[in-house]
Amino acid sequence: MNILMVLTSHSELGSTGKKTGFWIEEFAAPYYVFADAGAEITIASPKGGQPPVDPSSDTPDNQTPATIRFKADEKLQSILSETALLSTVSADDFDAVFYPGGHGPMWDLTSDLDSISLIERFWSSKKPVVAVCHAPAVLLNVQDEADEPLVKGKKVTGFTNSEEEAVELTEIVPFLLENELNAKGGLYSKKEDWASYVVIDGMLITGQNPASSEEAAKELVKMLKG
Repeated sequence: MNILMVLTSHSELGSTGKKTGFWIEEFAAPYYVFADAGAEITIASPKGGQPPVDPSSDTPDNQTPATIRFKADEKLQSILSETALLSTVSADDFDAVFYPGGHGPMWDLTSDLDSISLIERFWSSKKPVVAVCHAPAVLLNVQDEADEPLVKGKKVTGFTNSEEEAVELTEIVPFLLENELNAKGGLYSKKEDWASYVVIDGMLITGQNPASSEEAAKELVKMLKG
């Protein structure tokens, strides 16, 4: 198993003056699922180098076994500081791609042309595409082989409007993910706020929120070993 993980390079939370980035749990939990399953893992980001961490994901309330393991893992910290430039990676070199969330991807990866073409290449090659929490935003401008929105007619999930309201960022984010997935023709579904919820439609796997990231990673491993 050779898996590409793509992280955001965006660090500004709109015009609030606060910081955002990737959500630690959504990176760490899947990373360790993949690593413990023996996968080769490459990490990339639009700007390469150290991707920004969402400071909210590092608060005491958001610690999990995976985040605790991550913070003690000096080797992974070093790897993370040297992510590959997204424009230099090819879908041909990997078996699947996994996008962790955090609010950052809403600002950069949603419209990043390298990311869009990368996902389209994975999809046309019939390789799994996985995105969790806010990261299903990366699918919004991706087209399928028929030049239709990739999510059109496909079962998907992602961070809910009510979860966005709960973190008080409804007026800050550039769009509401639940609304946009529906607008693109996605067959959107969700569970209660903060519950683990993963949706699979063919080679597309999406997860609702941070709690869904580990389950989504496990589903990907099952798919690749299938």
